[in-house]
Order: sequence, then structure tokens, then C-alpha cells
Amino acid sequence: QVQLVESGGGLVQAGGSLRLSCAASGTIASINVMGWYRQAPGNPGKQRELVAAITSGGSINYADSVKGRFTISRDNVKKTVYLQMNSLKPEDTAVYYCNIAFMGPWGTKVDYWGQGTQVTVSS
Repeated sequence: QVQLVESGGGLVQAGGSLRLSCAASGTIASINVMGWYRQAPGNPGKQRELVAAITSGGSINYADSVKGRFTISRDNVKKTVYLQMNSLKPEDTAVYYCNIAFMGPWGTKVDYWGQGTQVTVSS
């Protein structure tokens, strides 16, 4: 069983910074993708939006809305992914979820989610 534990959310003023961390535990394939998704308030039926993702090989993908402001990184030894968020805007307010995805033993994709951490940016 894989568990993801997030930390680092909170309340910050517009223009401020926050750093999210997500530590994974359990049996994880060495080739995997770790990422951050978010779900804005008032849209419970809306699909979670990909914010940023990074593969175990270091390839990175960002949503256009966060390029130049957010930086994703990871420590493969610690099985931890980070999201440095700078120049935060009120529209970044959301619950941020950590995700890890990899191929399972039967050749199918498996993924796991963290419990979510609230990020609130005040104007």
C-alpha cells in the first residue's frame, strides 16, 4: 500500500510564497511520475487540474497558469516531491493534492492520492 503525506499549505497574501512537500511510503516502482493537482473551491464537480508533474527521470510539465511562478522538484531517495510556489495569486487558492503514478505488477497504471492541503491566497 502506498501512502502520500502532504504538508506546507496555509494562508498567504498575494505575491507571497509557499512550499508544499509530499512524502511517499510503501512499494513504489522506480519509474514513476509524481505531481501536484488542485481543486478550486466552489467547484466540487470540476476535475482536478494538473499543476505540475515530474518523472523519476526528471522530465517536468507545468500548467500554463503557473509557469514562471511555480517550481516542482523531487528527491528520489526520500521519495518526496516539492512544489515551490512564488508570486501567488488569489486564483491559486485551492486544495492541492499530491499524486504518484506508475505501472503496477500486472502492467496496468496505478495511482495514489494524498489527502490534500489547503492553500489560500488573500488579495
